[in-house]
Amino acid sequence: METANVYGDLTADTGIMKTKELTKQVRDKVVEKYEAGLGYTKISRALNISLSTIKSIIRKWKEYGTTANLPRGGRPPKLKSRTRRK
Repeated sequence: METANVYGDLTADTGIMKTKELTKQVRDKVVEKYEAGLGYTKISRALNISLSTIKSIIRKWKEYGTTANLPRGGRPPKLKSRTRRK
């Protein structure tokens, strides 16, 4: 089962879908439709994105006022990117 390219591609070797972040344009489109008065379910169906993803995008937009990617927590890498490439 293949979905729209907003999520990512199927990997050939494992058959497991790798999820990628939605583009800023797609997240902005979700907020635009929400502000136009569409409900979560209608937005989800129109853009072929899961309902939980729609809810989380709108929740983040209401809380932080942005649809941009926010910094994630976690330990910083021990190796520098240059060392990792070797």
